[in-house]
Amino acid sequence: MTGPQIDEVTASNPFSDSGTPLLEFAGVSRVFGSVTAVKDVSFQIAPGQIVALVGESGSGKTTLARLAMRLLLPTSGEIRLEGEPVGKHSQRAYWRTVQAAFQDPSASFNQFYTVRRLLRTSLGVLDQKLSRDELETRMAEALTQVGIPPAMLDKRPHELSGGQRQRVMIARALMLRPRLLVADEPTSMLDASLRVSLLNLLRDLRDQQGLSILLITHDLGQAYYVSDRLLVMYRGELVEQGETEAVVAERRHPYTQQLLADVPKLH
Repeated sequence: MTGPQIDEVTASNPFSDSGTPLLEFAGVSRVFGSVTAVKDVSFQIAPGQIVALVGESGSGKTTLARLAMRLLLPTSGEIRLEGEPVGKHSQRAYWRTVQAAFQDPSASFNQFYTVRRLLRTSLGVLDQKLSRDELETRMAEALTQVGIPPAMLDKRPHELSGGQRQRVMIARALMLRPRLLVADEPTSMLDASLRVSLLNLLRDLRDQQGLSILLITHDLGQAYYVSDRLLVMYRGELVEQGETEAVVAERRHPYTQQLLADVPKLH
């Protein structure tokens, strides 16, 4: 049994204007040999909306994130950006609209680069040509947006805390001024206090800039805290989806019920 299918965007979202989804999966599957990692998945992300995808390890979450980033192509089905098949966009043009923050910043950064060079390189990859002053301004803006002082531009990754490295990764994505951020388990390597801080940052980016976010997580508590809509994934399939409050309140699928039971409670 599937969960509540609530496809309309809430009227309180000031960044959703046309009603056209920013990103849409329509019957998407991905097969690796004899293994179906993602099976017939359909969902939408509206402008200015946080959608959380929740599931256990091996459920297909990361494969779905890679599909959303066009790092993988679907075996069947279609992915659409603003109503058009993503194949109509060049990969570079697509990455200007859709950016990612990965689970482990240390694995994504060249440890010999300064923060300045890490941010600058992200623009160079996509042929973004800015003057020196424009580049300095954009780097300072991106760091300020994530709560990092621009004075940290000359630091190297090993000189930053775990939370700071994760914020720099998000700043690197924001340098391109994307409309969608795919955040794949961004809090998994942080302690509890830093997790809340990062989740609050994601909410601020949604509320203040209208950034859409696809949050990949195994933690239903985090998803409930930050998301507008909730997708529950089990063995490669979406078994429940809808507005977050509705999914948690009704929790029709046994796997959703199990996830909720596993959320720690303080008495």
